Amino acid sequence: MKQITLILALLLSIVIQAQTEEQELPYYEIPEYSETFTAGTVAARLVDALGFRFYWATEHLSEHDLGYKPNDSVRTTGETVKHIYNLSKTIVNSTLKKANIRGQKTPEMSFEEQRRQTLINLKTAADILRQSDDISQFKIISGKRETPFWNQINGPIADAIWHCGQIASFRRTSGNAINPKVNHFYGTIKE
Repeated sequence: MKQITLILALLLSIVIQAQTEEQELPYYEIPEYSETFTAGTVAARLVDALGFRFYWATEHLSEHDLGYKPNDSVRTTGETVKHIYNLSKTIVNSTLKKANIRGQKTPEMSFEEQRRQTLINLKTAADILRQSDDISQFKIISGKRETPFWNQINGPIADAIWHCGQIASFRRTSGNAINPKVNHFYGTIKE
């Protein structure tokens, strides 16, 4: 009987640890909204919404899910996650005023590493935007070319949101639907 109790206690602690680690990532829920409306707070909220959608679209994806694609002319879910990771680098680089280097080799990363870094990139960008009075300074820099922040909205941010929906759809089709307790309207998870 003591062994069973010990095993149950061990299993419970592992589950609690896993949940704690999962909640340590940004965007388990959307942060509280700002009390003021500025270009920076609105842009930050848009990135926060992307982070929340990405968090839940990619939560508990299996190897089967990551390899899924409905036909040969589209990316797999795993390739789509990598694409969103690359978009998140463009978004955060803009807020850090860093250039994007085309064709730059990225280190090989596991799905979990890509997911974590994407969420961190988005949180970093949102935090910078939230504090800014002038978001026009956050241009997309590619070589000598600078593109205005407007293109950040209809480019990388909108594209990444689009792909989060794609991941949610693909995972539903592969038999691993998104958590039904996710409330996208409020940016919360129903307990």
